[in-house]
Amino acid sequence: MIDKLSWVAAYPEILLLTMACVIALVDLGVKTPLRGATYGLTLLTLAVIALLQGMAAASGNTVVGFGGMIVSDPMGNWLKCFASIAMMVTLVYGRGYSGQRDMLRGGELFTLGMFALLGMFVMISGHNFLVIYLGLELLTLSSYALVALRRDDLQATEAAMKYFVLGALASGFLLYGLSMVYGATGSLDVGEVLKAIAGGQATLKGSAQVLTLGLVFVVAGLAFKLGVVPFHMWVPDVYQGAPTAITLMIGGAPKLAAFAIVIRLLVEGLQPLAVDWQQMLAVLAVMSLLVGNLAAIAQTSLKRMLAFSTIAQMGFMLLGLLAGVVQGDTGNMANAYGSSMFYVITYVLTTLGTFGVILLLSRSGFESDNISDLAGLNQRSPLYAGVMAICMFSLAGVPPLVGFYAKLSVLQALLASSGAFYVGLAVFAVIMSLIGAFYYLRLVKVMYFDEPTQTADIEAGLDARSVLSINGALVLVLGIVPGGLMTLCAQAVAKLFT
Repeated sequence: MIDKLSWVAAYPEILLLTMACVIALVDLGVKTPLRGATYGLTLLTLAVIALLQGMAAASGNTVVGFGGMIVSDPMGNWLKCFASIAMMVTLVYGRGYSGQRDMLRGGELFTLGMFALLGMFVMISGHNFLVIYLGLELLTLSSYALVALRRDDLQATEAAMKYFVLGALASGFLLYGLSMVYGATGSLDVGEVLKAIAGGQATLKGSAQVLTLGLVFVVAGLAFKLGVVPFHMWVPDVYQGAPTAITLMIGGAPKLAAFAIVIRLLVEGLQPLAVDWQQMLAVLAVMSLLVGNLAAIAQTSLKRMLAFSTIAQMGFMLLGLLAGVVQGDTGNMANAYGSSMFYVITYVLTTLGTFGVILLLSRSGFESDNISDLAGLNQRSPLYAGVMAICMFSLAGVPPLVGFYAKLSVLQALLASSGAFYVGLAVFAVIMSLIGAFYYLRLVKVMYFDEPTQTADIEAGLDARSVLSINGALVLVLGIVPGGLMTLCAQAVAKLFT
């Protein structure tokens, strides 16, 4: 059923698709090396979409369109708003880097970035298995092409091949799992699947085993997209091999979309099976915290260290999803899932600052992707060293930065569950955070106390330096006054259950 509400629910996706096509055509006439017109039009489009999504989210309205296949609700709208902003910031940081490496010979960086964002939007809005899967495929196919954008770089081509092969495998896992859930429940609609499972229809005629097996494959597919252990094999290699601008593009905003489909599928669709999928997520979270933090200590490559850091951070985020349903009691859902949403948003904010510094320190022929490359950075640029230190302290969970409150909110959600298992998980998470603090603080020590190994001038545009300063300030300010964003996340998630 297509009506006026359907177009209202889908207007961000329609606008983004239209402008991506327009920008691709406009770029044909752009001859400047840094694609100034394409860049400006892309940023303007993303800014308008972010503003519209923020206004839609602030209204608090939920609109369902196309016969229930897509939904526009506060949680989705906020995530789309933040994803648009993250993509804008990524392009600001990455434009100079990409221009120096012949990645702007055409406008593919901008158009593929917008198509990747469109895939995220569809994933976030999707309320039907097929729509969610289509959004996921649009994001991943765009990402494969972006990783291989440096056509003459063997390392980038290798990373793209690894990403493609493992990504195809994970997509197959997810699609197979969704098909089994469809076979057990008789519906592709997320809401109808929930009703079928809650009403007991999915447990008839031997469907219970099919449903449980399907759930295993769905969780495996989602775990790959989040990059958690043991589905993390691609993360360090792709992070290191991809051009740094693309590493940020696949390691930043897509985490928001991955969080959204976890909520859509597991919470909104398979919530009666929470006992089963929470056990799986608990194993994934514990293994990710352990492997991610221990492996990061041994790294000398900055991008590989941040890749293992990402694995550990996503494991911590999963802990919040474990505390929503406790022995059938759903009273803690808004608090737990709101904490995870707050965690993933603040993680993306901090990641943008971290990779922003790496991108702005890079120059033609020099990647700045080893820890030793940051030696003595404070003597060369107190601004860049300060932003990187703030981001490292935040990722380590040092107060009063926003990463501390993100970790605290997840731990509080676990402790609110009042079970020995959840208390044990919280204690384990704190111990792993202490171990993780070592490699974050080591980077700060290298920047402030080691002798500089690089003496070249740092060249970066005013726009990039300004955005980096705002980025670092937000990590600090949101740590001092986190209440607004935390309330926003809690209210947006609570709307899902009203």
